[in-house]
Amino acid sequence: MSESRPIEVGFRKPPDTPRPGPTVRARPTHVAGGVARPRSDVLVTEEPLEIRVHHRDVEHQVTVTMRTPGNDFELAAGFLFAEGIVRAREDIVTVSYCKSGPPEQLYNIVTVELAAAASFDPGEIQRNFATTSACGVCGKASLDAVAVRAHPLPDGPQIDADLVARLPDLLRAKQKLFDKTGGLHAAGIFDGAGHLQLVREDVGRHNAVDKAVGAMLLAGTLPARDRILQVSGRASFEIMQKALAAGIPITCSVSAPSSLAVELAERFNMTLAGFVRGDAYNVYAGPSRIRFASS
Repeated sequence: MSESRPIEVGFRKPPDTPRPGPTVRARPTHVAGGVARPRSDVLVTEEPLEIRVHHRDVEHQVTVTMRTPGNDFELAAGFLFAEGIVRAREDIVTVSYCKSGPPEQLYNIVTVELAAAASFDPGEIQRNFATTSACGVCGKASLDAVAVRAHPLPDGPQIDADLVARLPDLLRAKQKLFDKTGGLHAAGIFDGAGHLQLVREDVGRHNAVDKAVGAMLLAGTLPARDRILQVSGRASFEIMQKALAAGIPITCSVSAPSSLAVELAERFNMTLAGFVRGDAYNVYAGPSRIRFASS
């Protein structure tokens, strides 16, 4: 991507509005051997985030998603990019908390202001759908819809077969919030040598990917044609759609892919590996990008 102006980020901050953190304390009753004792625990925070788009003096509500607070601007940018509402980094002028809204919801509303020249069609969001941390872009799982704004990825790069097997452990070692709570998904972006470029965690696996893609979008490093996406959950259609939008050719998952995820990978020349556990995994699409040892 060509060099462009920096994107402004910020928010108005009422002094009495606390900012939610990614974790909260809890005091459950722990039962072992029939004996109950008080215990301290750490839970992952789950709160709604409303994403809005401001274009030519008109504000549009896009969606509400349940997320773990943190990297909210990346989440909003990544989600809008995957949906085709934002098509390039240059479309974004500012990303801010609570451009308009009640002060108590300051940190639960993100407004993305688009450039006047941005190609934005309000009709794309008239459905005004609401997503959850578990469903992603429900109701739009159509390969033909994706094909309207995406093309098959070019061939390459190639990576060693043993690198795929090592990715889950490399990602897990950097999941700091998971260590505290045991209740988050993660998305890691790696280069072809297995170096972790960034990791994002969230209660929703789709949100984690949106945060990672949003980070690259705001940094001006898309398309990510030489990167690998490792996810901590299953590989769904929505996960593969987001990877395709970002130009990521290789996606690896510790769990199963869905049938539509495999179809999307095959149609758009993507590599998809699933059940990556220990030293074994299945390659469901695009095996030519993986260098296998001689049998």
